[in-house]
Amino acid sequence: MSLFRNFVSVGALTLVSRVAGFARDALMAAVLGTGPAADAFFAAFRFPNLFRRLFAEGAFNTAFVPMFSGALEREGEDGAKLLAARIMSWLVVMLVIVTVLAEIFMPQIMLAFVPGFVDDKEKFDLTVLLTRIMFPYLACMSVMAAYGAILNTLGRFFAAAFAPVLLNIVNIAMLVPLATFWVQDPASATVWVAIATMGGGIAQLVLVWMAIERAGFRPQFRLPRLDAEVRRFWVLAVPAILAGGITQINIFVGTIIASGADNAISVLSYADRLYQLPLGIIGIAIGTVLLPELSRHLKGGRETEARQSQDQALFVSMLLTMPAAVALVALAEPIVRVLFERGAFDVLATRQTAEALIAFSAGLPAYVLIRVLQPGFFAREDTLTPTIFAGVSVAANIAISLWLFPSLLHVGIAIATAASSWLNVVMLAGALALRGHFRLTASQWRAQLSILLVSAVMGGVLWLLADRGAAHLLSGVPLWRQAGVLATLVVFGTVVYFTLIHVSGTQNLRRLLGRLRRRG
Repeated sequence: MSLFRNFVSVGALTLVSRVAGFARDALMAAVLGTGPAADAFFAAFRFPNLFRRLFAEGAFNTAFVPMFSGALEREGEDGAKLLAARIMSWLVVMLVIVTVLAEIFMPQIMLAFVPGFVDDKEKFDLTVLLTRIMFPYLACMSVMAAYGAILNTLGRFFAAAFAPVLLNIVNIAMLVPLATFWVQDPASATVWVAIATMGGGIAQLVLVWMAIERAGFRPQFRLPRLDAEVRRFWVLAVPAILAGGITQINIFVGTIIASGADNAISVLSYADRLYQLPLGIIGIAIGTVLLPELSRHLKGGRETEARQSQDQALFVSMLLTMPAAVALVALAEPIVRVLFERGAFDVLATRQTAEALIAFSAGLPAYVLIRVLQPGFFAREDTLTPTIFAGVSVAANIAISLWLFPSLLHVGIAIATAASSWLNVVMLAGALALRGHFRLTASQWRAQLSILLVSAVMGGVLWLLADRGAAHLLSGVPLWRQAGVLATLVVFGTVVYFTLIHVSGTQNLRRLLGRLRRRG
């Protein structure tokens, strides 16, 4: 299957997951709103979610995929399976230790994570309780990510890409009664949603476990032993903890700072969910496919093919990300209103979330580019360089957040996240270029400039049309009319964008569809 087709396959499944996620978030907004209980829930969920992104999807995948690909090339399936078993045994032992310690010392951990909650004992205690309920989610997701990394390296992307849909389905099943007939106070509702989140995590793990069984690649657990290959894995993994989850670390930093203002955490969480849609469909899909692809080419000595894969990933990612970012900026308030404004989510929450979404969206191309550029280091087993860049980016994020938060509150944190991500992109691209691993030709620069200009034209058209049709998008207008107008704008913007992309010669749409159909 072609690299482009793999991008589309993973992206399509991620789209299904994100659409289900929006349904879940809309229900959650109606049940929780942006009050203290919502702040407690989102802070509690973000804590295990951060560790999942860092230790599982980040460090494990980054260090494991190149080694597993190399073992497949050199030693075949038996050698690769043995390597996976030795490394996963260490992962399971560490997860057990971390989970037990976190459950015991959760109040002390939360003091550092949400210092702004300390003066509100009820809010702080609820955050501790919810985090204790959901923290084992980290173990489920970490093992699932490890199985997913094996499946992705084998070219089997479906199960790992579909698994997040199950989490959303389980959450929706719990939220529907809470939003209709089984109404609870927000604090009680958060407890039920936390339990549902754990149930969704177990369902995801079962799905991927069944897929790894069918593939005949389930690693056998054994007592951990620190041999040479395991030591090399940890040498690669420890720096990747920071580099692989840089966007999540920046959001985590923002959460700590935002805990000092009422509703800021929940507002940022809702805005984060919105820009995560294109980031998931494009950035995560490309990163998922690109790392094993680059690793296989480089381990096989195919430098030219590796360069072509990265160039293709860069072009496709910007072709899809730039218009998405511009559209989110142009239609921020209507999008938030249609998706969230009902029940406990009021007009003020809509305006605040839209402000944060605009600032986050300015960094959306950067978040995706990080996913495209980092595999250029990871596939060559260099996790130290992107880790240094990630550290600089985090320091910049903290400095900008502390500078802007007193005056701009949640918007300042979103601006800091976007700005620090662009700084990371500049450093990653510069280092790859200096090493001779990345260079855009004149035609590639022209294509990128064309994408930017066409996206700007599309954004201007959308903004003017939304302004002319503002009477149909205001609060109080029936939801069906708001949703219909918004859907019409999105479809029209998509048609305008791809028409201009085709007419300008930036990308021939017939050729694009041909790449989608091609399997070899």
